[in-house]
Amino acid sequence: MRINMKFTSKGKAAIENFNNEELLEIFARYIKTLTKKYDIEVDVPLEANQNIVQDGTVIAMAQNVKCDVDTFFKELGRDIKVPLKKRLGGKLENVFKTEFIE
Repeated sequence: MRINMKFTSKGKAAIENFNNEELLEIFARYIKTLTKKYDIEVDVPLEANQNIVQDGTVIAMAQNVKCDVDTFFKELGRDIKVPLKKRLGGKLENVFKTEFIE
């Protein structure tokens, strides 16, 4: 399953403070933490995420999904806000909207 995480306008403003490698590392770290709680395998492939800031989207691939995918990505969105908010230095609502593609 392919998941497109499209950044909101405030989310786009926040990710402009990061480079691509930092964003990939942040997503990988938080996904790894959440997969301990949820029964799902998620990968954020480098080749599909070359220009996250420019594209405004992070693409993830999920497999062996044995949990509520929507809940997993909502929690990921809440977790991702933490480092983005620190660097943005302001209030941050929803960071991205999730689109699931079979």
